[in-house]
Amino acid sequence: MKLLILTQYYPPETGAAQNRLHDLAKRLKAKGAEVSILTAMPNYPKMKVFDGYRHSCYKKEIIEGITIRRSWIYVKNSRSIFHRLLNYFSFVFTSLFTGLFRTPRPDYILCESPPLFLGISAFILSRVKGARLIFNISDLWPESAEKLGLIRSRFLLGMSSKLEMFLYRKSYLITGQTKGIVANISQRMPGKTVHWLPNGAEPDVYDPAKFNNMLWRCENGFDPDDFLVFYGGILGHAQGLEVILLAAELLKSHEKIKFVIMGSGPCREELIEMKNKMGINNVVFFDSSPKAKMPEVLASVDVSLIPLRKLDLFKGAIPSKIFESLAMKKPIILGVEGEARSLFIEDARCGVAYTPDDYADLAQKVLLLSGDGEKLLALGAAGREYVKLNFDRKMIADDFYGILSGMVS
Repeated sequence: MKLLILTQYYPPETGAAQNRLHDLAKRLKAKGAEVSILTAMPNYPKMKVFDGYRHSCYKKEIIEGITIRRSWIYVKNSRSIFHRLLNYFSFVFTSLFTGLFRTPRPDYILCESPPLFLGISAFILSRVKGARLIFNISDLWPESAEKLGLIRSRFLLGMSSKLEMFLYRKSYLITGQTKGIVANISQRMPGKTVHWLPNGAEPDVYDPAKFNNMLWRCENGFDPDDFLVFYGGILGHAQGLEVILLAAELLKSHEKIKFVIMGSGPCREELIEMKNKMGINNVVFFDSSPKAKMPEVLASVDVSLIPLRKLDLFKGAIPSKIFESLAMKKPIILGVEGEARSLFIEDARCGVAYTPDDYADLAQKVLLLSGDGEKLLALGAAGREYVKLNFDRKMIADDFYGILSGMVS
């Protein structure tokens, strides 16, 4: 079985899609599949091509046994829709050229969306190479782009919607990262097979028994009895991270409660400026940490904060940071409605929920957990058990391999 994964985002970049796809590739390869990657020169999230990849039109490398072919991509750190589209379509064209002339014929092409436009390259390659197209949806486009205000042109939105439905029709299999995505596509495409391919964690790697829960905390100047509320990930518009600063302002008299924000993204400088104007000192910013360091970081915090803006669009979202936090026995404070709340708060009972964008509610939930050590332990234990039973990446990959094997036969 030969599988080509086509994605704009891949390690050494850090991020949910990058980690998920690389882990899936390694696990499928370990089961006997021939897996290769076609991706862009790494640049995300700072929108600057990494050292060692600049001024290259093509680069072939191997990361942890996986063959990776990279093609040029236009990169500019700008919020302009024009530059954003140039970024997307430059890789559509260069990935198509690289795929046609530098990749061997696969049995399957798994295309990661968004960006939706990469499906153009995937479709053409699947026809030329005689491969079956698997379209993997981690975020519904153009719906999310419209509701987040990323694309306002009615013409572009209309063309994107037509492209979306075209790609669904031409796919041999559609996979969705959440049950909400699967249900949405199944309703619109009743004749198509849509498979739930969720994110997850590696309980053997994210194992709290293997890490010192004071090491990172003490190295970074926090006291052993500080109550650390942790957010780690992209500092973007969708997360609505202003809610953290506003909640921190309400809790500034509680000297032992500290908010830790780790990551990079388009809103980082704005958030730091907002913190300085507010004059609060119970929020600390850190740069992104290497993936291998994250278990040690999580071991040292008390709870993980999972915020998203209050939009109907996000009721089907399951942020990937949930799984690793729970695997490390860290309860979550969840600011996401819908599927995530149903799974992790109502079913698993491994955290507490606050109303998205409601900083007063968030402050109240932080205060509640900071004073209840027994509850913290119980929620953390329930979270790790739930992830082991339902979101172990090994189980997810084994299930997907079985589906691909059946399709081959």
